[in-house]
Amino acid sequence: MVLPRLGESFRFHRARLALLSCFCTRMLRQVLHGGLRTSFARLGHFIASHPVFFASAPVLISILLGASFSRYQIEESVEYLLAPKHSLAKIERNLVNSLFPVNRSKHRLYSDLQTPGRYGRVIITSFVKANMLDQHHTDLILKLHSAVTRIQVQRPGFNYTFAHICILNNDKSCIVDDIVHVLKELKAARLSNQTNFAITYPITHLKDGREVYNGHQLGGVTVHSKDRVKSAEAVQLTYYLQAINSLNDMVAEKWESNFCDTVQLFQKSNPNVTMYPFTSSSLQEDFQKTSRVSDRYLTTSLVLVVTLAMLCCSMQDCVRSKPWLGLLGLLTVSLATLTAAGIINLTGGKYNSTFLGIPFIVLGHGLYGTFEMLSSWRKTREDQHVKERTAAVFADSMLSFSLTTAMYLVTFGIGASPFTNIEAARIFCCNSCIAIFFNYLYVLSFYGSSLVFTGYIENNYQHSIFCRKVPKPEVLQEKPAWYRFLLTAKFSEDTTEPEETNSYESHLLVCFLKRYYCDWITNTYVKPFVVLFYLIYISFALMGYLQVNEESDLSNIVATATRTMEYTAAQQKYFSNYSPVIGFYIYESIEYWNMTVQDDMLEYTKGFVRISWFESYLNYLRKLNISTGLPRKIFTDVLRNSFLKTPQFAHFSEDIIFSKKYNEVEVVASRMFLVAKTMETKREELYHLLETLRKLSLKSKVKFIVFNPSFVYMDRYASYVGAPLQNSCISALFLLFFSAFLVADSLINVWLTLTVASVEFGVIGFMTLWKVELDCISVLCLIYGINYTVDNCAPLLSTFVLGKDFTRTKWVKNALEVHGVAILQSYLCYIVGLIPLAAVPSNLTRTLFRCLFLIALVTFFHCFAILPVILTFVPPSKKKRKEKKTPENREEIECVEMVDMDSTRVVDQITTV
Repeated sequence: MVLPRLGESFRFHRARLALLSCFCTRMLRQVLHGGLRTSFARLGHFIASHPVFFASAPVLISILLGASFSRYQIEESVEYLLAPKHSLAKIERNLVNSLFPVNRSKHRLYSDLQTPGRYGRVIITSFVKANMLDQHHTDLILKLHSAVTRIQVQRPGFNYTFAHICILNNDKSCIVDDIVHVLKELKAARLSNQTNFAITYPITHLKDGREVYNGHQLGGVTVHSKDRVKSAEAVQLTYYLQAINSLNDMVAEKWESNFCDTVQLFQKSNPNVTMYPFTSSSLQEDFQKTSRVSDRYLTTSLVLVVTLAMLCCSMQDCVRSKPWLGLLGLLTVSLATLTAAGIINLTGGKYNSTFLGIPFIVLGHGLYGTFEMLSSWRKTREDQHVKERTAAVFADSMLSFSLTTAMYLVTFGIGASPFTNIEAARIFCCNSCIAIFFNYLYVLSFYGSSLVFTGYIENNYQHSIFCRKVPKPEVLQEKPAWYRFLLTAKFSEDTTEPEETNSYESHLLVCFLKRYYCDWITNTYVKPFVVLFYLIYISFALMGYLQVNEESDLSNIVATATRTMEYTAAQQKYFSNYSPVIGFYIYESIEYWNMTVQDDMLEYTKGFVRISWFESYLNYLRKLNISTGLPRKIFTDVLRNSFLKTPQFAHFSEDIIFSKKYNEVEVVASRMFLVAKTMETKREELYHLLETLRKLSLKSKVKFIVFNPSFVYMDRYASYVGAPLQNSCISALFLLFFSAFLVADSLINVWLTLTVASVEFGVIGFMTLWKVELDCISVLCLIYGINYTVDNCAPLLSTFVLGKDFTRTKWVKNALEVHGVAILQSYLCYIVGLIPLAAVPSNLTRTLFRCLFLIALVTFFHCFAILPVILTFVPPSKKKRKEKKTPENREEIECVEMVDMDSTRVVDQITTV
């Protein structure tokens, strides 16, 4: 009998400890919550006591720091910004450059093999899909080639031509595309009436016996039997330049600009053909062009937001209307952004077009903070002193605003850490942190002091716009109608009925929410439709989520109607049959003479178009009736002294590195070039091809690497671009967990986490359905989406969860009435500010607009539809448990005699518990 009693006693004590722990945690939360509210109240009182200082200090700081932004620098390297900072492709590039410098690639410049360098490139095609290999177009292309080679760059004392800055051949002549030699031979054959001249595709032979690849020079090709070219709809020419020193690079850059001008002039004189010029500088110029074409649209956005913000803060009562606070709220955001820009410039930061998104991030956070403070001001008593009202505003609104600011700093701070491998994302997050931090300080100081000034104007019954004393109603009756309309105000002594005590309820949005919307959304017959709509929302979001595509296409970050977009479209249309030339580099000595190794190498490159010294050498031996399985010494001697001495194979000497070891010469490194057959989705296929060859290199006996300059951008891009979002989500979860001690109820954080997950899931899904791919810009917007959701939903959930007694529906209505106006005001201003962004002719701003618009729309949908309905039938319960009446808590009834003016005795029973 003793053991059961001991068990019961143990369970009893354990239950008591659990209850005690829960009680202590709850008390700790309440103490921290109360302490923070008191601290903010004192801060508000202090700012209200010194409003001039707190209003002028942010302005002076912004002017001093923002003045340095007039000399800002632009980041010119697109690779530095958008290529993964630490990637295997960059290591491979360094190894390739050490083995085969660009100067050893003179005859192999089919495309960018190792580094883009300086170059000019043009695609020539026709409107009517004419054959570019006919006599007329052949002459036209050769005429263009002649014009390009005569381009001059004037420098003091010397005029540079293409011959001075081109990459030189062994005979000191400029290297040009092999297609130029093909066209010259084709023209010569026509002049001599030769009918047996044929061009094969994708590999053809020149008169000197050289085998050349023309898959990237001829586009839209139609072939006869045996790969003989019948017609080609496009021809591409490339001119590679030297950039060995700063002067040479400067001349090459100017030559590229003159190259584009020359092509455009040639286009005007020959309107029957279409030309798409492109240079190594085009991507950088078109990336930064977004900033230039966005100027007038951003100005329009600013004007619209200012106008709507002032309207949202206005009401018919000319004393309680606060239009200047709408303007000053936007000025607060602008000062914070200007201060951040000045700090970035002073610390050596460089501007790039991704910074266009930072003002919209600060705008969303700053506007909601200012509107929430204004909403708290409306709840204060008008008979209080301005300092007391300001203290009450800070105590009511600054705790949630501080926690959401901390969320911004943590999520973007993680994105600004070295863990982020995309430099553009890291810089963006770092600058966003600075802007958000100063926005928080300026909302406390500048906007808080602005609230004080407008409070004094209100208490003195002065006009909210003209600051003129508003006359009494009896004086207004003698004035004209327009004068009475402008100076309409309600005096406190005129208020007699209790329901009219809050004069701010005449505000349009307050009236709309309190009288109409709150009752409608919580109506029993509306709830099923909202739940059904949410299920539809989840279904479409899931459909889009399953189609998410990571993309590293650089054309997604440039302005539209630019050289980059036009050239990329033409290249995709005419030259998508084959992938870029991939270098296949064997970086150690292997047994080339071993037939097993020979078979392995041919097996590894099976399915590719090969431009290879190795395959040509094996065919050379077979033609001489020599076995390919020669001893090492003989294999190497024949390779050096016979094969490479043959004129048609002499150019392969640049693909082989010999070394003398123990008086014997051997091949220590070599390379070959591969081209894969691709479809229209060339970039995705190239990414999978890279991954396949990488896996093969780890398992094969032959140690090799593969490289193309485009690999630098796409190498592990999906994992690198998603890392900031993953890290930010994890940090947000940790912050929500640890901030549970700062809020009065941990259930707030639970609901907040679920809401953020629902919003992010929907945004990703609909973003994909709207043809927005997961790239650097969209990931940064998704990080912002976490914070924007917390900004708008946290106060709403906090008010509901902390509500006691009554019903869930009652507290849902109360939460919407208290915070709904601020959410609605900030949402309207934010959406109006985003609309001009949709008209900017740029892919970067298009992605920015679509992502930010979806974030705002989905969050608004959750705040005003999903949460108000779901919270009416889920925990926490609002019903108070009935307590038994004991002598300690029984009801006491007190009778109080009240005498009215007519001396009628009235007895009123007041019940107190």
